[in-house]
Amino acid sequence: MAELKTKPNEASVEAFLNGITDAKKREDCFAVKEIMQQGTGVEPRMWGDSIVGFGTYHYKYESGREGDWFVTGFSPRKQNLTLYIMAGFDQYDELLAKLGKHKTGKSCLYVKKLDDIDRATLRELVQQSVEHMTKSNA
Repeated sequence: MAELKTKPNEASVEAFLNGITDAKKREDCFAVKEIMQQGTGVEPRMWGDSIVGFGTYHYKYESGREGDWFVTGFSPRKQNLTLYIMAGFDQYDELLAKLGKHKTGKSCLYVKKLDDIDRATLRELVQQSVEHMTKSNA
């Protein structure tokens, strides 16, 4: 079974975020960090070299593959700011409708910039997702 390449490490989250050259993206990342830190109540950690993750949960698939992953996190990608909402989006239609300009993947929320979305709605989405992940993996 292949081992995950993206793992938590001791790299500095602050140094990573301060290294973002685009000033607006850097500012957005610090704001998302605060939202996710408040939503989880835990300090952020670097996962791999480009993901800021919060908390951990253990997963196990029917195939037998298992591991640990972050409860929520984000990464400043070239095209978008990618926010990882590990609970997925099926149960969050109402919040997504109020969020603003975004796209979603299976567990990824893509936004160009935070000014495009409602931060209070994002805060609620993160909070509900974290609660869902905590309950379902207790």
